[in-house]
Amino acid sequence: MRIRSVLNLAFAAAFFALLSGSSLLAQQKAAAPSPTRPKIRTITAFLNLDRAQYQQQIADALQMLRRAKTIFESRGYEVQTIRIATQPFPEYTKGLTPQQAIAFFKDLDALAEKEKFAPGIGPAMLNADDAESQADLLADILANTKHIRGSIVIAGDDGVRWRAIGAAARAIKKLEDSTEHSQGNFNLGAIADVPPLSPFFTAAYVDGFGHQFAIGLESANVVAEAFRGATDIDAARQKLTSMLSNEAIEIERHANRIDMETGWAYVGIDLSPAPLKDVSIGAAIENLIAQPFGSAGTLTAAATITAAVKAVHVKQTGYNGLMLPILEDSRLAERWSQGRVTLEGLLSYSAVCGTGLDTIPLPGDISTDQLTLILADVATLAVKWHKPLSARLLPVKGKIAGDTTEFNDPFLVNAVIQPFEPR
Repeated sequence: MRIRSVLNLAFAAAFFALLSGSSLLAQQKAAAPSPTRPKIRTITAFLNLDRAQYQQQIADALQMLRRAKTIFESRGYEVQTIRIATQPFPEYTKGLTPQQAIAFFKDLDALAEKEKFAPGIGPAMLNADDAESQADLLADILANTKHIRGSIVIAGDDGVRWRAIGAAARAIKKLEDSTEHSQGNFNLGAIADVPPLSPFFTAAYVDGFGHQFAIGLESANVVAEAFRGATDIDAARQKLTSMLSNEAIEIERHANRIDMETGWAYVGIDLSPAPLKDVSIGAAIENLIAQPFGSAGTLTAAATITAAVKAVHVKQTGYNGLMLPILEDSRLAERWSQGRVTLEGLLSYSAVCGTGLDTIPLPGDISTDQLTLILADVATLAVKWHKPLSARLLPVKGKIAGDTTEFNDPFLVNAVIQPFEPR
């Protein structure tokens, strides 16, 4: 009798273990992310920073950001980063010497390291008559910190800003010379006609009260799926709009919940299909044109993606166009290394789409004057077409055309540096 009882107990234990294992497998299967679901690249809080109480302000922002991250993750979205962007940093460093300002931002950088958020300190030279010394200070801040991002405004409603272009070129050369692997330029952007409240770095900043947040997506995988097997441009565009709409509407529903629960105002989504390494927008475009990125048809694909993004009926903020960051996309880096992609080609694509010249590897002997010419092209294009563009140019000290970059940032891939031909 006792033996039978023991056997019954053992059978029951095995049965419940089997049920538990099946339940766990079912949960794991249910929790597996869809290959066509976008990731949330960033939830960005916008903060009007008061230097006297910035630690409490950041703590309040982090409380909201972590709550938002939990809500999205509970709905099956992967959230890659949380970020805090401020008003232009010269507004809250008034009265400080350059040394005092750098010390303040070193403390902010240490806080970001400890609390696991990415900080953006807004632009230098927001206004056309701002001093070029702001750009010089920004370069020194970035050279002395690890996580902080910032920008320099090279064009606005008033047109191309030539002094700011020159200041930006000098800042790029300074960071090339003063940071390991010349990697500091990853944190510096030259922005043209970019409005506030973009969630993506390096352009993110706020110009008002703050206490707002926005969402930025990583959705190159959605584009790849929409374009897979496509035989008709219009059908591909409509499919992409439909797929992005389904996800964006759901994301916005949760964002509005966060708005109501936290009191932080939701200002929109940047639907630009940001890539990351093997989640490649270059590969997605090749799905559509059936030949290597940079070939005939690439510009049409760029315009198609931008049109699809613009047609999504949610609250939009930021760029909302195609992003082509060469060193953040494995396929784009490969095509750049092969010489299939050029600065001129990227600028032509920017006329119908996205963000300008992003993470472009350049030879270390490029001159300040040559950098000025590149930035001037970006600024001129932005002013001509009244569209937000930016540039992150990465000249590498000691490297020449034909060399391979040696960046060690987890968000970057390496590529072969191409020659720069002066105009």
